[in-house]
Amino acid sequence: MSTLPPEDAPMPDNDTANMRLHAYTYRLPTAPRIVVPPPTLSADMPTLSVGHVATPVDEIDCGFLKEYSLENIVRENTLLEWAYDRRRQAQLILPWLYLGPMTAAKDKAFIAREGITMVLAIRTNHSSMNGVLRAAREAGPEVATIEAANYHALVGKFAEATRLINRHVANIRDLAIKAGNPQLGKVLVFCESGNEKSAVVTAAYLMEMLDDFDYIKAMQVCQAQRFCVNFDDTLKGILRAHWDILLAKRSVANSRQELLQSSNLTAGLQQRSIDDTHDDEAMELDSSRDPSDLLRFSGRDNTPFRDQN
Repeated sequence: MSTLPPEDAPMPDNDTANMRLHAYTYRLPTAPRIVVPPPTLSADMPTLSVGHVATPVDEIDCGFLKEYSLENIVRENTLLEWAYDRRRQAQLILPWLYLGPMTAAKDKAFIAREGITMVLAIRTNHSSMNGVLRAAREAGPEVATIEAANYHALVGKFAEATRLINRHVANIRDLAIKAGNPQLGKVLVFCESGNEKSAVVTAAYLMEMLDDFDYIKAMQVCQAQRFCVNFDDTLKGILRAHWDILLAKRSVANSRQELLQSSNLTAGLQQRSIDDTHDDEAMELDSSRDPSDLLRFSGRDNTPFRDQN
């Protein structure tokens, strides 16, 4: 009968040579839960301010959105004011953005009263909600759609949704200036219930457009404005991943900007190669490892067990 080599053998539970430094269980590994503080009477809501308004790739300049005050936008008494029937209505998230169910998209009175200029449907496929979209067109606003078969398919659609919203609001702004009639474009983002797919798209939009607005703050604001939204663990994880992507994109953009600003100062200097950095004694951190490889191990001083021998 074959036996495992000593180095491959599992450590027994009654092992006395090694002491556990942390408590652990035998369950399958899972991601840590994301806790979103619910709206309360005493909780401070996040401050809203428009930050990232330029989209150079699509040449969409939404800098004019900074002119609008976002103070006192977020509801502070959601728990007291919310009524069950309001789930069938759309709620204001930003002065130019609403979130609601598909019933709101075909509500002609609501569209006229709020001045909705575009409805954006988040639907499963091209054949979904056609009746609602037909009714919305009859009400007058522009109609746009985004198709996502499931929650994970939405990840690649967030940027498209942001472009659609910003392009429409910017176009309405240009038309209003030419006509001499000041008007702010308003977009209603909706899905079947207004609580899941459209809610996560709206939260992603807040993360991209507002200054220092992470996924927790975005979900908090959506829930404060529309109390019935449902961000389950899957949607929370999707928004957290999207926030990481946004941070990476902004970091790259900032690095490129700094590089362009310093290009005039370094134009006459020869760029150093990676071989030069390897030979630089000032940058040598460990003689046994490549300096670029050390970054993977930085901050890993914690160990699961301690040898008591």
